[in-house]
Amino acid sequence: MTKPDPFKYFKTSREIIRLAVMMYVRFPLSLRNVEDLLHERGIDISHESVRFWWNRFGPMFASEIRKKRAERLRSGPQWQWHLDEMFVKISGERHYLWRAIDHEGEVLESFVTKTRDKKVALKFIRKSMKRYGRPHVLVTDKLRSYGAALKEVGAADRHETGRWLNNRAENSHLPFRRRERAMQRFRRLRSLQMFVAVHASVFNHFNSERSFYTRANFKKNRAAALAEWRQLGAA
Repeated sequence: MTKPDPFKYFKTSREIIRLAVMMYVRFPLSLRNVEDLLHERGIDISHESVRFWWNRFGPMFASEIRKKRAERLRSGPQWQWHLDEMFVKISGERHYLWRAIDHEGEVLESFVTKTRDKKVALKFIRKSMKRYGRPHVLVTDKLRSYGAALKEVGAADRHETGRWLNNRAENSHLPFRRRERAMQRFRRLRSLQMFVAVHASVFNHFNSERSFYTRANFKKNRAAALAEWRQLGAA
């Protein structure tokens, strides 16, 4: 059965829609910044069009990327995860953004909550393990909710804590913080949850860790990521 075309009935070409969504999610740009950049390329659209496209196609693109990544990760052993939570303000109220990071620094799962107790930690860990499998080691900070939750799922023997062990997770927050400043914070928990899931998938997709590759290999990886992006949502 042929998959329905998600771009059907849209007057704007799918290439422009993919480009607008990529620019808004991947880079710390506002809706009006994307509108201005596209205008310089001869594409005359409103920033509200960018908002609509991002809400409509962003989760769909992220779902495709996440599905392929999950299949690849489940096919092999999981070495090490880093679990951490960060503070995020929504309309002036403190919330917690839970994140699972693999040993290469890629974001596996993002989860926004109002509390950070054992119940929430357990839900977050079970959700991550269901999608990606069980790692050999789980590194966290000294929040006691992690220890209680990992004991519940039978992974207490894989738990490690330490002052500097979780730097991988701490550094992974930086792209999101830059994006948060550009958006001038968030106003609803639901919109934050949707954005962090999409942002994590898109960031993973284009993150080539250029310091580990030669210039030639980095250009090949970047071109491959862009070519794959252009195929998202294809009928």
